[in-house]
Amino acid sequence: MSVELNHRISGQGEPLILLHGLFGSLENLGGVARRLEDSWQIHGLDQRNHGSSPHTDEMTYPAMAADVVAYMDAQGIDQAHLLGHSMGGKVAMQVALSYPKRVRATIVADISPVSYQPRHDAILEGMNSLDLRGVKSRTEADARLAEYVETPGVRQFLLKNLERIPKDEVEQGDLLFRWRLNLPVIEAAYTNLLAAPEGNGPHEGEVLFLKGADSAYIQTKHQDTIQTLFPNAELKIIEGTGHWLHAEKADTFATLCRQFLEH
Repeated sequence: MSVELNHRISGQGEPLILLHGLFGSLENLGGVARRLEDSWQIHGLDQRNHGSSPHTDEMTYPAMAADVVAYMDAQGIDQAHLLGHSMGGKVAMQVALSYPKRVRATIVADISPVSYQPRHDAILEGMNSLDLRGVKSRTEADARLAEYVETPGVRQFLLKNLERIPKDEVEQGDLLFRWRLNLPVIEAAYTNLLAAPEGNGPHEGEVLFLKGADSAYIQTKHQDTIQTLFPNAELKIIEGTGHWLHAEKADTFATLCRQFLEH
């Protein structure tokens, strides 16, 4: 059962759907949207259990791909370009594999169509262990989360999911902040999110994989799988950046996207 995704539309032109990664929201790809909205109509989506989109117990790549197609149907979009980062890249690949006629071209940022080993255990433990009782500011929440998540930039990213509860919903002595993402379901479905997109391919459409040179998410050993599923795929590497390539090298990232979508 698909859910109705929260979204933000900007720009004019052919539709380009942006899909964020795990623990993210449509704001994460806002810089990409601003750089490309002069030539494309940008559709930034909050994926299920993230941002302001509905919470649901099911969280698999086929389900999230169905959400995207349902969104396209609701907007009257027959075909769209897709751009996804990390988990969003897997969702984009799932859409391409399951609904190839709905996709014009696909950009996959720093993820391969393979299963991965767990790498977010500390983050999940930290977010689950963060006692929000008595937290009066994001600074205070950051200090508590630092016991589990060492990197300040990662904490800042995670704490974007912390929202202040409206005053009319706060009872005396009650919490002032809450997580807006569906943390229990994300943790329960984490194995699903580590998995590869489903489908044997091939998807004959054009696909661009963008890799951060310092990131290990796209590896040489993944090349055969990529070529089997996406025989018309090409790979571009952005030097001096890691997994957050769209933020760390935003101009370079957007330029490569533009060149690919315009050729």
